[in-house]
Amino acid sequence: MVVVFGSINLDLVARVARMPAPGETVSGSTFATLPGGKGANQALAARRAGADVALYGAVGRDSFAPVALANLAAAGVRLDGVMPVDAGTGVALIHVDDRGENAITVVPGANARARATQVPDERLVAGNTLLLQLEVPMTEVEALATRARRAGARVVLNAAPAVRLPPALLRSVDVLVVNEHEASSYARALGVPEDPMAFVAYAQEQFGIAVVLTLGARGAVTIIDGQQVRVESPRVDVIDTTGAGDALTGALVAALDRGAALPRALGEGVDAGAVACTYNGAQPAVPVN
Repeated sequence: MVVVFGSINLDLVARVARMPAPGETVSGSTFATLPGGKGANQALAARRAGADVALYGAVGRDSFAPVALANLAAAGVRLDGVMPVDAGTGVALIHVDDRGENAITVVPGANARARATQVPDERLVAGNTLLLQLEVPMTEVEALATRARRAGARVVLNAAPAVRLPPALLRSVDVLVVNEHEASSYARALGVPEDPMAFVAYAQEQFGIAVVLTLGARGAVTIIDGQQVRVESPRVDVIDTTGAGDALTGALVAALDRGAALPRALGEGVDAGAVACTYNGAQPAVPVN
């Protein structure tokens, strides 16, 4: 089973010809309200890739919550661990330009109330995989990762968005997933060369974890037994990159959970991320296995 602890949002998506400059107003061509949040997106991606998935997080007692959870419920993600709280459901404000690139502002709302204690011990057992991101409180992510590691579950952290990572959290992780921007940010914080591959090598050597570096249209890379293993992304006509990283991570984790070796899981993740770029939105773009 894949156990996901993370954010649940409603995405408010505007299509624009180009991103507005500071102080500038631009006209959008379309607007859509779509379910999102890194936790929810990755839970859906893992489920559509064939995994049994349970999601833990928080939503508000508002009209946004049912919409935010609709795709997950329809796909068969277990939602009994999602807690309603007295705060607004999380919201992401997303601009997508004509190149398919995006700029996102996240308002956490109820996600700030998610707690590690929501996840029962029986979910954190050997043979299960815990998937984490950083759109819920860091203290709760760290506490849950520590519990899961002690219980023998596999721990996968998509360290996004880039924030300060406690060393104790990294010591509880089996697989770390980062993009080039995040890798450079963490390298600066750790005082190592900002080259993303240098961070990959450092993190694997220092913390004994596998690191997956996502490269956008160029695929993804990791280091196994001292050798780079790179998976090229198939060429696609990019419509919207929103959620591509979540699709990659969810499919990667689903493959690891069923016992696939890291190179095979990496390939499945890269393929899913590429497909996700050919549709609008995050969850509507998640491929079905």
